[in-house]
Amino acid sequence: MRDSKYDILFEPLAIGPHIAKNRFYQVPHCNGGGYRDPSAAAAMRGIKSEGGWGVIFTEQTEMHHTSEITPFIELRLWEDKDIPGLRRMSDAMKVHGALAGIQLAYSGINGPNFYTKEVPLAPSALPIRTFTNDPVQARALDRGEIRDLRRWFVNAARRSKIAGFDLICLYGAHGFGIFQHFLSRATNQRTDEYGGSLENRSRFAREVIADIREAVGDTTAITLRVSLDETIGELGFSNAEVREFVEMNADLPDLWDLAHGAWEDCSGPSRFKEEGAQELLVKGIRELSSKPVVGVGRFTSPDVMARMIRQGVLDFIGCARPSIADPFLPKKVEEGRIEDIRECIGCNICITGDMTMSISRCTQNPTFMEEWRKGWHPERMNDKGDSRTVLVVGAGPAGLEATRALALRGYDVTLAEATTTLGGRVARERLLPGLSAWGRVVDYRQYQIAQRTNVETYFDSRLTADDVLGFGFEHVAIATGSHWRRDGVARQHVVPMPIDPAMTVWTPDDVMARRHPDNLAGKTVVVYDDDHYYMGGIMAEVMVKAGAKVILVTSSAYVSDWTRNTLEQGAIHVRLDDLGVDIRLNRGVAAIRAGEVETSCTYTGKRKTIGCDAVVMVASRLSDDALYASLLARQSDWADAGIKSVKIIGDAAAPAPIAWATYAGHRYARELDMPDIGDALPFRREVTQLEPA
Repeated sequence: MRDSKYDILFEPLAIGPHIAKNRFYQVPHCNGGGYRDPSAAAAMRGIKSEGGWGVIFTEQTEMHHTSEITPFIELRLWEDKDIPGLRRMSDAMKVHGALAGIQLAYSGINGPNFYTKEVPLAPSALPIRTFTNDPVQARALDRGEIRDLRRWFVNAARRSKIAGFDLICLYGAHGFGIFQHFLSRATNQRTDEYGGSLENRSRFAREVIADIREAVGDTTAITLRVSLDETIGELGFSNAEVREFVEMNADLPDLWDLAHGAWEDCSGPSRFKEEGAQELLVKGIRELSSKPVVGVGRFTSPDVMARMIRQGVLDFIGCARPSIADPFLPKKVEEGRIEDIRECIGCNICITGDMTMSISRCTQNPTFMEEWRKGWHPERMNDKGDSRTVLVVGAGPAGLEATRALALRGYDVTLAEATTTLGGRVARERLLPGLSAWGRVVDYRQYQIAQRTNVETYFDSRLTADDVLGFGFEHVAIATGSHWRRDGVARQHVVPMPIDPAMTVWTPDDVMARRHPDNLAGKTVVVYDDDHYYMGGIMAEVMVKAGAKVILVTSSAYVSDWTRNTLEQGAIHVRLDDLGVDIRLNRGVAAIRAGEVETSCTYTGKRKTIGCDAVVMVASRLSDDALYASLLARQSDWADAGIKSVKIIGDAAAPAPIAWATYAGHRYARELDMPDIGDALPFRREVTQLEPA
């Protein structure tokens, strides 16, 4: 049973007319599903209810067709037709006693309305603020339109009640919601009763909450999500003004939901944000109101959670990413199984599902968003098939997850690792600047495997095809990983680039293995990034810390371009600039010669040379699939060796981010011994219902 020091986390607490059964509060978070995948999103929230969360919210829900954020895929509550899908979600949330919440959003200056083609409306006439700098401007709401907007919120609140929600969150944080747009002087430049003083800028929030309370307040709690600090200078909604706003409107909502500035500030990755990073901004606000306060901060430690409540910083522990990594986090704390928690590593891969308009993933929890699509449960595996033994070759993220999940199904698993360390690429990358939290991918699986009596692990076991054929295992999973290419093949060069052997060229593998000198003082190193995820920026950081003058060359218009999807691209650029890295954007590498690198403009092809002593080549990776190829070549010998199947998984099959590897390992374990489905889809999906022609 749970440790008594965590009892405070399980005390019930009132939110308006409702009682939350504990202090675990899943704040609104996106998932890439939205209106396109309502059943998948509903099942995902339902799993969290089973996992013990006291409050569970939807993601951002567009409450009116005059404000939408296409191409991004969120929920919609535009008309009564949207109610059944949302009802499915609220029902799933409440099965195990959680309160069901919906976040209503009017995006205002963030809503380009590409789908509805409506003219965007905002407090002031300004350009639309989106991730893609869309060339659209908003028109300032007149008084009549403000009255309309108030009515639209009431209509949405009534629909939310019909859809079964206990709580309504009004979105005014991260720069995304109309309430923040009214509160901030950066987006509210009005001179009427809705602009100017903080009291005037608060008027819209007061009116809408009063309207909703009159319409549904007897049965529905109202929460207000506001930013703790916009951090944009004098015009922004500062932390001091937030405190003044809360004190001025102390009892306005039934709960204050507090989140830091922009989304990048609030959901910053572990590389740049520690657990509880928003504590100083939120501390003391609870004393300004009699209403409860929820805050966030990628809380992964129950000790930190309990301290936040005990010290009066928060009333509820708000979690988005930690609830994704382990939807059973509350239940594991309650049952005294702290060591079984899959801790969020703060990689922000979950966010990329929303940013790429796809379906979200989680590095730690491969079942995220597959609960309905594939019937995967985060804590339970399907029954074991007819076979008994499996050999997993390679103890990287794919091999470790396959081993863990196969053991849970009941197979006798042998894990063979060529080195003396578990973790593969994660064991190496966790030692890089800012990535220590990523080691939890290994730590969690290593602990879980150690608890199983049906797993044997062998180190220093670099196997050949003869070895595998001689063991007598029924199934073999090849998870031998990949390595970084030295020849520059990636996006710019599809064949090896010209490289003079006289130039020193290191790959990230060389750097992680410390094959470069520890002291590079007086040396110039060019880091060429044609990978565009986190590795190029980190290699530049490592080289600077070794004393080198670093020039980062990338064919993209951004440093670490793809990290725009993980909300860290800006922070990476700032860090490299602070370290003195010379950043050369929109330039590729045409050739590497002794003592110099020849670069070329991405657009014009014009060439320039950079004198340097060494190059770090961050291009693409090659799968280490030699063992798999050898076994395929001897497929005629499998039956005599007792082998039923050989499958390659993870980076050995196709290099990708770590989340792809844990997913591959989990999928292999789920599908082993399962019936062949032929050409059928391996997942369920929603299909749009056609209206009458």
